[in-house]
Amino acid sequence: MSNIQQFVIDESHAGVRLDVWLTAIMGDGHSRAGVQRWIKEGYVTRAGQLEANPARKVRLGEVYDVDVPAAVASELVAEDIPLNVVYEDSDLLVIDKPAGLTVHPAPGNYTGTLVQALLHHCGDSLSGINGLARPGIVHRIDKDTSGLLVVAKHDAAHRGLAKLFARHDIHRKYIAIVRGVPVRKSGTIATNIGRNPLNRMRHAVLPDGQGKPAVTHYKVVESYGDAAAMVECMLETGRTHQIRVHMAHLGHPLLGDPTYGGGKVGKGLADIEIPNRQLLHAAELGFVHPISGEEMMFESPLPAEMAAVVERLRL
Repeated sequence: MSNIQQFVIDESHAGVRLDVWLTAIMGDGHSRAGVQRWIKEGYVTRAGQLEANPARKVRLGEVYDVDVPAAVASELVAEDIPLNVVYEDSDLLVIDKPAGLTVHPAPGNYTGTLVQALLHHCGDSLSGINGLARPGIVHRIDKDTSGLLVVAKHDAAHRGLAKLFARHDIHRKYIAIVRGVPVRKSGTIATNIGRNPLNRMRHAVLPDGQGKPAVTHYKVVESYGDAAAMVECMLETGRTHQIRVHMAHLGHPLLGDPTYGGGKVGKGLADIEIPNRQLLHAAELGFVHPISGEEMMFESPLPAEMAAVVERLRL
C-alpha cells in the first residue's frame, strides 16, 4: 500500500533543496537518505512529471505529490531458503542466484528473498551499511535474472567492494538471448538511463541532462537465423534494468521480457517455448578481494531453462 500526499511550497521553504524540504515535511521516522531514495526511485512528482533530482531547489507555489512507499518491516526473519554458494570466506560470499528470487525486501516482497536466506546462512555476520532491509547487499540483479552476485559479511568488506563498483573495477559479464540479430556484431551502447516519465515501473533511455550515464559493451556470440541471438554484455556501469533497456533501445529486446518488448513471439520463434522471464544470466563476476587483495573470478553456466531455449534455437 502507498499513501499519496500533496504539498505546496510556501515562502519559508522556497529555495531549499528538495530532499531537505521533504525530509523536514515528512517529520520523524524518515531519514534524508531514505527520502533521497524515494525521489530517485520515482515516488515524487511535480505538476504531473517525475522529479528525480534530490538537489533541485524548490520554488514558491510549486505543488509536489509524494507517493509514500509502504515501510519495509524493520525486523527481518531468517528463512531456510536453499542457496547456491559458489565461494565463501570470513569477509564475503558469492551466490549463484536462481531466477525468481528477489534480492531484498520491498513492497510486494517482504519475505522469501535472498536477504532472508542470507540471514539463515550467515546469522549476524552481514554488513549493515545498506540498512536493516538490505544486510550484506552490495549490488543486486533483477528478480527474474539469474546468476552471480557478491555479498559482504562486514562493513569493511562492504566499503571495499562498493569502491570497486564505484570505480567500475568489477568484471561483470552477462549472457542475454535477444530477439533478432544485431546488424553490428559488437559495439558499445552509451546513453543516459532513468525512470520512464510515463511509467515509473520501467526505465528508459533519456535525453542528455536527464537520468544517469549507462555504458554497455556487447558482442554477438551466436545467432539463430534471423530469429534470435546470444549476446555477451559487459557492464561498465550498473543502472537498474540497464541491459534490458539498452538491448531494447538497440531494437533487440531480451526474449521473455514483456516489460521492454521481448514478450511477444517473433519471427522464427513460434515453436520455441520461452520461459516466463527475461533470458538474462550473470555469467561471470570478477574483482579484487577487498581484504586480502587476491584476484577473484567466478563463472556460472547457463541455467537449464536458458540452455533448453538455446538448444531449440540451434535446431
